[in-house]
Amino acid sequence: MAREIAKAYEPQQIEPRWAEYWVKEELFKADPNAPGPVFSIVIPPPNVTGSLHIGHMLDHTEIDILTRWHRMRGYNTLYLPGMDHAGISTQRVVVRQLAEQGIDYRKLGREEFERRVWKWKEESGGKIAQQMRQIGDSCDWSREKFTLSPEMSRVVREVFVRLYEEKLIYRETRLVNWCPVCLTVLSDLEVVHEERQGHLWHIRYPVVGTDQFVVVATTRPETMLGDTAVAVNPEDERYKSLIGKKVLLPLMKREIPMISDEMVDREFGTGAVKITPAHDPNDFEAGRRHGLPQIDVMTDDGHLNSNAGPYAGLERFAARKKIVEDLKAQGFLEKIAEHTTAVGICERSRTIVEPRISTQWFGKMKPLAEPAIAAVERGEIRMVPDNRREEYFNWMRNIRDWTLSRQLWWGHRIPAWYCEEHKHVTVARETPAKCAACGSTKLVQDPDVLDTWFSSGLWPFSTLGWPENTADFKTYYPTSLLITGYDILFFWVARMIMLGIHFTGKVPFRAVYLHSLVRTGSGEKMSKSKGTGLDPVALNQQYGTDAMRFCLASMAAPGTDIVLSEDRLAGARNFANKIWNAARFLFVNLDKFEEGGTKLEELAAPEVRAKAPYAAGGRVPLVDAWLFARLAGTIELANDALTNYRFHEAAQGVYQFFWGDFCDWYIEWVKPELQTVNRDHAIVAWKNLFAAFDAALRLLHPFMPFLTEELWHQMPQKGGAKSIALDKFPEACGDWKNANALSQVTLIQEVVTSLRTIRADLKLDPKKKVAAEFSTADASARDLVHANRAAIERFAVLSELRILPREQFDTKTGAVRSTATFDVRLAYSDTVDATAEKARLKKEIEGLQKAIASKERQLGDDTFRSRAPEKIIRGLEATLAEQRIELQKLQERLEQL
Repeated sequence: MAREIAKAYEPQQIEPRWAEYWVKEELFKADPNAPGPVFSIVIPPPNVTGSLHIGHMLDHTEIDILTRWHRMRGYNTLYLPGMDHAGISTQRVVVRQLAEQGIDYRKLGREEFERRVWKWKEESGGKIAQQMRQIGDSCDWSREKFTLSPEMSRVVREVFVRLYEEKLIYRETRLVNWCPVCLTVLSDLEVVHEERQGHLWHIRYPVVGTDQFVVVATTRPETMLGDTAVAVNPEDERYKSLIGKKVLLPLMKREIPMISDEMVDREFGTGAVKITPAHDPNDFEAGRRHGLPQIDVMTDDGHLNSNAGPYAGLERFAARKKIVEDLKAQGFLEKIAEHTTAVGICERSRTIVEPRISTQWFGKMKPLAEPAIAAVERGEIRMVPDNRREEYFNWMRNIRDWTLSRQLWWGHRIPAWYCEEHKHVTVARETPAKCAACGSTKLVQDPDVLDTWFSSGLWPFSTLGWPENTADFKTYYPTSLLITGYDILFFWVARMIMLGIHFTGKVPFRAVYLHSLVRTGSGEKMSKSKGTGLDPVALNQQYGTDAMRFCLASMAAPGTDIVLSEDRLAGARNFANKIWNAARFLFVNLDKFEEGGTKLEELAAPEVRAKAPYAAGGRVPLVDAWLFARLAGTIELANDALTNYRFHEAAQGVYQFFWGDFCDWYIEWVKPELQTVNRDHAIVAWKNLFAAFDAALRLLHPFMPFLTEELWHQMPQKGGAKSIALDKFPEACGDWKNANALSQVTLIQEVVTSLRTIRADLKLDPKKKVAAEFSTADASARDLVHANRAAIERFAVLSELRILPREQFDTKTGAVRSTATFDVRLAYSDTVDATAEKARLKKEIEGLQKAIASKERQLGDDTFRSRAPEKIIRGLEATLAEQRIELQKLQERLEQL
């Protein structure tokens, strides 16, 4: 008995059931000892604070499509899931929650605060991991990792200690980017530079012992309180006599030296600059060269400290306002000019970053970058799209040292201890009993933690058991591929390449596919914080996850961003509906057929499907031969497109096959055969139909896993077969390829389309049957149409199709359409408006004349002919010949009218 399929397609009923089943049955558990080629991929670990956003949805869709496709093709597949502890973001979330309860996290102390964060992680963190299960990520959940778990911490310490021993990690006092909201140092990559309209304040610094003054220009007046010199260019004649003298620092009444330094640009401002070594990167370097003191006037949270004298305690921008007022009142302010400047912004808090002097841990990057550049140059790592390679090379060749330490409590604590007596540093894998330098037992661990990107930079090998040579590491490393957004090429991808090569001697992945960003209709990057984001969880609920996945895949062309709209999602949902209705048609009609005694197992068992297409009356029916030829072509297209990360081409090819070929043409064509009195013919039609339907489901499965899983289970499967995900991706049999069947059905489709076009132009009632005539000089075309007349009549809603010799074909009355091969006419003269038909013909003639002229120009161009492949030239010549015949026919028809 055929299965019951619900009348309406309701993804909300189907998807949660299969999502739970896949996880519960552990269908995607990897086995390092399993046979077959290997496909392994690690998830870009989402933040533990996060929930699924549209960028994740795209990322996970593409990873899961490729994983499911490889698994179905017999690969030993591992899709490894996990989450990132997200140092700054997580600490901010928990600090905010505690503040809402009236608790100052600092008063809790470090240990209690960490305990609270772990508790938050267990209860609220990891929402995104649940959402990943809901969207059908075919991960091996038994291998789920967290960047701050004990086994990951061991790897991080190992890496840090080795790099320190190799002198690739060092501790130094220098100028850093400080975020007064996140209360930590940031690396250069975490600072976004924005052009902002500001001011240039010109301040008078009196020269001690004279009535002269030097005017300096600054964009940050509040930092002048930490000035320790004024510098001029040694070649600047205006100031040569003042070099070596002292100037008085306004407001602070501190004497500071006038120095000369080649870094000063004589053309900028007044040619004299204030030197604030603790608050400006260039000044810091100048201060080092000239042995100047470093005076930090800021607190961690962006207020002025005790070094700021009367301004201590003021917030930095309030202090700026007060300082400018005082400079003006005391006669030190010469002028204020408008000035556009690039301001550093913290990418998380969107606060203006403060350059400050600080002692931090740094990673030496040049020695790590060189082998990582070479690996991409040699092609050991393929980068797609190709233009990202140059971006990667440019950044890597100009790489700066990485600020590794963060002033947080949540994260990997730096494995360094200082003795209380001498502040000697001991870096160790485990807590040391005594100082390595002096033997002191009074040790204090460094309070800082490592940048979150440090642990995620180890992700491809840390998750597979390194430094032990585990079975997972041996089988699945290097991973096959990394898929992520191009916006973290430097934050994450480049660092994984550097650290992976350095510690394992191998690249961490063989290829990197940097996918597009999803944008709004107006072209903005979708962002939840800006209110421009579409929530994929809500949209999945509304349209179905399969529709969302298919929609994103169908738009994911390498190197172009995706503009997502609800219209596109509705289109993908309609596609899912179409598939559902096709399945319903099969099983509803099968009920009637089964009454004759033939059961579903006889028509659709796996061993029956494997032998399709079946012959009727000694040969495979034309439409079946055509469909399996189209299926073969679509399988090849999908395999090639997915190999080259052209998700859009694969999705569109599958869509065209399922909706166009299978539903609109094939099912409609074979409908009469399914209930024909000739039962043997009907059985052949049913067997071919089920075999094609099953192959189409397997072809579609990587894109739309839930819907295909549901419908696959409606058919008989091998004993113990648990999921379509573990079935085979369809392979094109050699005898499926059939150029003859393809060209014959294409001709029949052209005849039907021509007749449908006439009906549409005449605005005929779609259900009203009318008579039509067909004529051709090509004997094989005439025989083909004759043999398939019944199908054409059904498709074009005809009462009859008369096949006439050329001399009997009437082109003077009725509506005629012509191609180079044939002419068709609707014998429905009452409805033909001669004026409208003339206008239509003129328009068609004009279009054809333009197309012909364009091809003639191309073919007459010697440069084009010398460069274009022979195949292209022959194709153009053939099309031109056909268009000339069509034009002649249209012109004759216009003359007759």
